[in-house]
Amino acid sequence: MFRLSNLIKSVTEGKKERSLNGSIAIWNFTNRCNLACRHCYSYADPNQEDFLSTEFIIDSIDELVKSGIKFVIFSGGEPLIRRDIFDIADAMQKAGIVTYLSTNGLYIDEKNVDKIIKRFNYIGISIDGIEEVHDHFRGLKGAYQRSLDAIALIQKHGGNAGIRFTITNETKESFYAIFDLAEKIGVDKIYISHLVYSGRGLDNLKIDISKEERREFVEFIIDKAFEYIKEGKDIDIVTGNMEMDAIVFLQKFAAIYPQHTEEMLRRLRNWGGNSAGRKLMNIDWMGRIKPDPFFPFYIGNMTEKPLSQIWLDEENEMLRRLRKHPRELSGKCHDCRVIDICNGGSRSRAYAIYGDLWAEDPSCYLSKEEREGKLHG
Repeated sequence: MFRLSNLIKSVTEGKKERSLNGSIAIWNFTNRCNLACRHCYSYADPNQEDFLSTEFIIDSIDELVKSGIKFVIFSGGEPLIRRDIFDIADAMQKAGIVTYLSTNGLYIDEKNVDKIIKRFNYIGISIDGIEEVHDHFRGLKGAYQRSLDAIALIQKHGGNAGIRFTITNETKESFYAIFDLAEKIGVDKIYISHLVYSGRGLDNLKIDISKEERREFVEFIIDKAFEYIKEGKDIDIVTGNMEMDAIVFLQKFAAIYPQHTEEMLRRLRNWGGNSAGRKLMNIDWMGRIKPDPFFPFYIGNMTEKPLSQIWLDEENEMLRRLRKHPRELSGKCHDCRVIDICNGGSRSRAYAIYGDLWAEDPSCYLSKEEREGKLHG
């Protein structure tokens, strides 16, 4: 994730560099879902039985801690489908793990909203466009309004809620409206995700946008981050799955705050771009471990081997290559002068298009001059 707003505020206000001091796990606790989203990476199925028991999950929390996991994003499927989800969150909090929730919001109501807020520091709710677009993309009429109702309910009860939006050909016409909506309802965060070719997203390569469109949207996102800070709007903007955004961001930041450019460059290099296999892991609903939710290969299964032994395995060649920074990649990435910022982007997109994990990210929209590092010195 690229946290634009946080970076702008921390650097310009001279605040200490934000450090996660640990890794993040995105845990797909279930493969069941009440929706059938077009871009879903998990092939979620409403009739799929849960595989991992409550007892197994709770017993595995010590392994998360041993593996250096400090943050867990509860995902799915739809995580709120599991009746034991609050018990799991309680156990994680007891172990000192910070918990977040990624949900479509349809199961949030007056009966459980306080339980949710108590257990999750932040709740991200998916909104993929204006009403008709969202309902079509999510495969359910009325889903849009129910998701908005969930956000309002969380806000009413004092929780932190944000919008999650995925840019595709089918949602791009609603892109600008999402920011209008966020401002209108006053969410805490807007998370803009670029499409990664995995799951149903892999089946729908044709729904991805062009590089020219991506560049236009990214520049708008960055401009909005600066605008919100200038106008005192307390809405954080975060982008995901397109670490090249940071290079465009740096150029705009340098033009506005030239006196802080070197410090921003230092922080971007420390951030390090794509974190799959480094500071990010994914656990799927069957206990299989991947470097990120979209990754085409598993590195182990926690039902067969302790998680810490999988994650901390120094002999695993794939993990070694993922953790080398910057990564050694081919194509445009090989000679790129700013790869220490983006780290080469998505390995999943590279594999989907080229059949090679270590090829360039095919969605990179940077110009030759930008890849040569000429525009920020």
